[in-house]
Amino acid sequence: MVAQEFTVDLDKPLVFQVGHLGEAYEEWVHQPIVSREGPRFFESDFWESLTRTVWWAIPSIWLPVVCYFVLKSVRMGRTFPEVALMVAGGVFIWTLLEYTLHRFLFHIKTKSYWGNTMHYLLHGCHHKHPMDGLRLVFPPAATAILLVPFWNTVTLFSTPSSTPALFGGGLLGYVIYDCTHYYLHHGQPANDAPKNLKKYHMNHHFRVQDKGFGITSSLWDRVFGTLPPSKVAKKM
Repeated sequence: MVAQEFTVDLDKPLVFQVGHLGEAYEEWVHQPIVSREGPRFFESDFWESLTRTVWWAIPSIWLPVVCYFVLKSVRMGRTFPEVALMVAGGVFIWTLLEYTLHRFLFHIKTKSYWGNTMHYLLHGCHHKHPMDGLRLVFPPAATAILLVPFWNTVTLFSTPSSTPALFGGGLLGYVIYDCTHYYLHHGQPANDAPKNLKKYHMNHHFRVQDKGFGITSSLWDRVFGTLPPSKVAKKM
């Protein structure tokens, strides 16, 4: 793993090493290491602990928050059918946000020291170690911070009584996304639909990493023309 006279030592904390790769970072980070054993990120045990999250923490922490905000719209006078529609709308908005973040932020190309470092923390680590089960879902502390601008954005285009339900729907969409993402990496689906979704996502990791940005579905890849080519098309 030598690039531009710099060698990444996988036996040492990685976060402050990867920035030294410069332009070679893009190639290095997309050469996956398939192991359930994740690398160490930081020397500090405290900062290291913040990078590791068990998958079940996501529904345990955020589903009660979803319920709180959905019921808040009900208490503000919205009917159950109205609230259900708003929640569905929030989930739908999340699917577009999921695709947009994954395509344009998580796969941004970097070459500077701090650009590479931040990208590795954000998403590069997942492509380098795709089976690391403790770094598949987003840390709750980081999610809590990002929920503030998300709430503020929702308030810009919704009424006071509809904002909580829309926000709750978006948060529910996120929970579905993170749990689905974990399952696609570590679950063993028996039915065709989840099997195909797992193949679709594994294709993004191991074959065509600049296509197939949808996690919970391929909807927005179809809309925006980022479906990965089929094996047949590739041979032709």
